[in-house]
Amino acid sequence: MNTFDFSPLFRSTIGFDRLTRLLDDATNLEAAPGYPPYNIEKTGDSSYRITMAVAGFSEKELNIVAQPNLLVVSGRKEQEDKAEYLHRGIGTRAFERRFDLADYIRVRDASLRDGLLHIELVREVPEALKPRTVAISSKEPAKTIDAKAA
Repeated sequence: MNTFDFSPLFRSTIGFDRLTRLLDDATNLEAAPGYPPYNIEKTGDSSYRITMAVAGFSEKELNIVAQPNLLVVSGRKEQEDKAEYLHRGIGTRAFERRFDLADYIRVRDASLRDGLLHIELVREVPEALKPRTVAISSKEPAKTIDAKAA
């Protein structure tokens, strides 16, 4: 049994549409494209790397678009060569791969080396949202004057 009914979540939650869509997409394994192959690595406490095998593509034939909570990587060959192939095992067809990103994940860098596209990601939580330590003092709390008593 690979199907889940998420309708009870829709009845009692507000603003979690993205989460339920992610869960629904994750259970639909048949729609997952396999080209180009890729790896996702955790390279530190708050850093990640996506490595995609894009043999045959140049930098100008690849496009990376970062949006809030979404990264889209696409490739399109500018011109097909007219060679006559006896065997063609290197895929150069157009592709578009989408990655859903968590909040505060941003693309730090991208590079193309040896047919591998490396995309460096980092989680940067705004300073105002980070946990902070509150100092505890041993002083007596300040006396407040009750307006009715005065």
